[in-house]
Amino acid sequence: MTDCTDFIFGYPSPQREVMLYLHRLFTGFPGVVGKITYKIPFYYRKTWVCYLNPTKNGAVELGFTRGAELQNESGLLQAKGRKTVSSVTFATPADIPEETLLQVWHEALLLDETVPYSVKKFRKN
Repeated sequence: MTDCTDFIFGYPSPQREVMLYLHRLFTGFPGVVGKITYKIPFYYRKTWVCYLNPTKNGAVELGFTRGAELQNESGLLQAKGRKTVSSVTFATPADIPEETLLQVWHEALLLDETVPYSVKKFRKN
C-alpha cells in the first residue's frame, strides 16, 4: 500500500469510500501521483492539482489548488472566500457527479500541463 492508501484506510466509512473512489480515479491517469503533504493526500502531475481533506462532519472536501483559474462552467466548485483554491464536499460516493467531476479534472490537468504554476511572492513593508 502507498502512503495515500494507508491514510485513506485510517478513516471510517463513508469517508474511506469517498477518498478511495477519488484516489483510484485520479491515480488512474498517466503521470498522476498521490503524496501525503500537509498531512493529507495531494495529487500531482507537474505541480499540485488537488487534495482530499476529510472533514470533522464525516464528509470529504476535494480541493483544486488552482481552482480560481478553472472555468468551472458546471458550478461544481466553490471558492468559499479563498483566492486560489476551489472545492466541493462529498458525503458519500453516490454524491460524486462523475461526468462533471471528470470535466473539472481534465481541465485541471490541462492547466497543470500548459500554464506554469507561479507562486506569488509578498513584499514586506
